[in-house]
Amino acid sequence: MIPYYNSNGITIYHGDCRALTLPERPALVLTDPPYGANERTDRASKGRGVRPKLQGGIARSKDHAPVAGDDEAFDPAHLLALKTKTILWGANYYADKLPPARCWLVWDKRDGIASDDNADCELAWTNIDAPARLFAHLWRGVCRASEVGQLVLHPTQKPVALMRWCLARAKLAPGALVYDPYMGSGPIAKACKQLGYRYIGCELVEAYCETAALGLQQEVMALA
Repeated sequence: MIPYYNSNGITIYHGDCRALTLPERPALVLTDPPYGANERTDRASKGRGVRPKLQGGIARSKDHAPVAGDDEAFDPAHLLALKTKTILWGANYYADKLPPARCWLVWDKRDGIASDDNADCELAWTNIDAPARLFAHLWRGVCRASEVGQLVLHPTQKPVALMRWCLARAKLAPGALVYDPYMGSGPIAKACKQLGYRYIGCELVEAYCETAALGLQQEVMALA
């Protein structure tokens, strides 16, 4: 695969992660794969699904195309085969395919707000030898503890702050390589860039590759 984006240790590939040969073994696999939950993404047109509209390379529609691969059960075997530190979000949907683990990560995304029809929290499986940990960070529609006023660019997008917290749990060496085979709109890429880790991400949908690459470029411009 030819990199879609490659700058300052952050590399993005457009394609199927199973076809990607990594240049080295990553220190951490951190990703949010399709869960097999068949997430209903198009609120306005009652499930028909639409491609996110791009304005300047950023997805601007509140409705999203269906998540690629989300209509079938997810098998993490190809990620476990890397035999490295691993954090897999949404793992409660495919826990029967994972080894027992004591360090599950819990993201409390309502943080004191009353429950609604959506999940109060999300879970990540890890093979890290540590106690289970909880991260409380409000992320309920427009009510958010971070990225206030920014549009959600992917239907299952998670905050960059959550991914920074995940990276802290992994206790990586400076400049370590993080692999994200299901990149989406790139919150893990942004977290790695902010913390000085190298990153390789892969994404099937080119619109999200474009969105992530532009977001990374804008961060560089903001720091200049």
